[in-house]
Amino acid sequence: MTSDSPPEMRGTWQVPIFDTPLWLGRQRSYCVVIPVINEGARIQSLLARMAAYNIAELTDIIIVDGGSTDASLGLESLQQQGVRALLVKTGPGKLSAQLRCAYAFALDQGYEGIVTIDGNDKDDPEAIPRFVDALQGGVDFVQASRFIAGGGAENTPKSRDLAIRFVHAPMLSLFSGFHWTDTTQGFRAYSKRVLLDEKVAPFRNVFSGYELLAYLSYRIPRLGYSCAEMPTVRRYPMTGDVPTKISGLKGNWSVLKVLFLACFGSYDAPAAQIGQRYPQ
Repeated sequence: MTSDSPPEMRGTWQVPIFDTPLWLGRQRSYCVVIPVINEGARIQSLLARMAAYNIAELTDIIIVDGGSTDASLGLESLQQQGVRALLVKTGPGKLSAQLRCAYAFALDQGYEGIVTIDGNDKDDPEAIPRFVDALQGGVDFVQASRFIAGGGAENTPKSRDLAIRFVHAPMLSLFSGFHWTDTTQGFRAYSKRVLLDEKVAPFRNVFSGYELLAYLSYRIPRLGYSCAEMPTVRRYPMTGDVPTKISGLKGNWSVLKVLFLACFGSYDAPAAQIGQRYPQ
């Protein structure tokens, strides 16, 4: 497998080991990365909705699995629904480790930008073409927001709604210098150049759990890149279990701890590792 990433930079990346049981080659200039772990019927529903919107005609679809054991990712079924790649992380780490695998893979294949959407079927993939349009228009970081005009939040747990509105988004807005309204969800998009910037340096082992999401929301605006929010709809189910990997006091405390560490620069790339931006 050849790499389009600068070799002098690629050699410094810390990327967990992953297998590639499915790779049909790059067709489009942009890709959609979907992180999953035991999403069951939810990932199947999301892929069906994406197929209904013809997303595979605009972007390549890449699933990055954190180690599912629910038999929800059959290769034949994935191909029938337009998926071009399945990556399976075998190295350590959780969500941020999965994203490092997928982002490194996507950059190696020469994609110009990456849209990420959670595999739990809470987000409406109808918005994906608008994310791509924003990237093509020169925006480097596009964040989904259910709280701005045109967006919608359905059945969001009250505690989560309050935490986002009054703690998470205000803190990241204050410290990043960009007015964010919805900072915890993973529906977002990045340009190639922002992920390749050594001052961003997303391919480090410090990003294992949820650190990468908060860090990028803080770091990218501070470096002067173009950022924007995109109105989207996020729906939680009315009944049954809430599809989330963050729950309980321990999970919520971990998110807050990461938030504070990100806002106070604890995840910033060490100065000794920072050089100039590589040409794109």
